[in-house]
Amino acid sequence: MRINIPLTAVVTLCWLLTCQARAYDPLQPLLPAGSTHEVLLTDTKRDREIPLLVSVPQASGQAPVILFSHGLGGSRRACRYLREHWTSRGYIAVFLQHPGSDESVWRSVPRQSRLAAMSEAASFKNGQARIDDVGSVLDALAAWQEEPGHLLEGRLDLEHIGMSGHSFGARTTQAVSGQVGWAARNEPDHRIDAALILSPSAPRLRSAESLFGSVSIPWLLMTGTEDVAAIGSQTVASRLAVFPALPAGQSYELVFDKGTHSAFTDGARTPKDDRNPNHHPAIKAISTAFWDAFLCENPDAKAWLNGAGPRSVLEPADRWQTK
Repeated sequence: MRINIPLTAVVTLCWLLTCQARAYDPLQPLLPAGSTHEVLLTDTKRDREIPLLVSVPQASGQAPVILFSHGLGGSRRACRYLREHWTSRGYIAVFLQHPGSDESVWRSVPRQSRLAAMSEAASFKNGQARIDDVGSVLDALAAWQEEPGHLLEGRLDLEHIGMSGHSFGARTTQAVSGQVGWAARNEPDHRIDAALILSPSAPRLRSAESLFGSVSIPWLLMTGTEDVAAIGSQTVASRLAVFPALPAGQSYELVFDKGTHSAFTDGARTPKDDRNPNHHPAIKAISTAFWDAFLCENPDAKAWLNGAGPRSVLEPADRWQTK
């Protein structure tokens, strides 16, 4: 007996069988290039404008959200390689720019004075402003989700939000996702479900356990054996002090062998900065598996993250540990 099956059903069946047969691969884009939009958020309560770069995947329906905070002297265009990859995996990426500690700090300053200007911008005042920026953006996202005709109307899965950042942006991420005692107002923002921290920091005036022991959401730390910067007092040892202080259960750490502070940024900054070409693919793969596991609750991603997956994209001397 011959059974007629609609073509659409056949295509759907083939797609499902292909997906089931294909091993989980966090480096594989799942969607075509999305759209990227410049958005200016006006925080009327603080009389502050926060530039945003928002990348939206080429798909319908709601998507989890990832916020990103740039390093000192950076901008919303930082870490483009991550923004584009995360969007290709179905996430809405919202990259913040923090006035007072962004590229405006050094652009109009003579070269010989730039280091001093940057050092001055790495202040507790700007740290607090960054923390408040994150809260303002989360408030705005909730409003835009309901605003008729807005770019993000109905597109945001606000029950699944990730937070990330590099350097000063890593400190910002730590402060809003569980670290205590960095600024006057830095209670965890409970709208954030997971945090990726690139170049973490452990202040020296208090024990790491007292600062990070109460973190209650998944944290993924990434650093390197040469991860030091010209500004700030962080050493490799202080960056490595964060992971042991985190609670067991959902904590992860990647340490690149010979990884520098700029390993996580776009492009080499000096002729001496010979970037390891394996670092960016590894960062994309492991960060994506982390988001998939804890924002999308994907069991294959969690198995990859907790199993042999990370070692498959790392070099032998790189260190990967979980607890």
